[in-house]
Amino acid sequence: MDNLVDSLNSAYQEFVAAAASVLEAKEISGAQKIAATDAALENFKQRWELFRVACDQAEEFVESVKQRIGSECLVDEATGSLAGKSGQAVTTGLPPISAVRLEQMSKAVRWLVIELQHGSGTAAGSAHSHPSAPFDARFSEDAAQ
Repeated sequence: MDNLVDSLNSAYQEFVAAAASVLEAKEISGAQKIAATDAALENFKQRWELFRVACDQAEEFVESVKQRIGSECLVDEATGSLAGKSGQAVTTGLPPISAVRLEQMSKAVRWLVIELQHGSGTAAGSAHSHPSAPFDARFSEDAAQ
């Protein structure tokens, strides 16, 4: 993470320096278009693109961490692995489920979301008819539905 922050900071500093160079070149040229101004503008454009890439990488990292934390919390809650502030187990009132079962349910939800995003009119029933459907008849919870 430190490398990511350093990379973002470096890209920002280079971007700001490039912006300053453009302003200096314009001031020196007296608002005339000269090669130095063009070079400064091209450098500014490149630094802007590199800064955007660094921002995108940082955003992707933050999103992946958010998803990982969310998944870990969901698994902890679903499997009953929560611990209270005093170190005692916290009960949620729900029976714990296995991590494998949780992953199957998560895949089912992802399939439904994908089908809904693609405008499929059969999204509601397709989780059970899809050839690689994540629900498994071996689990009593699915058979009862």
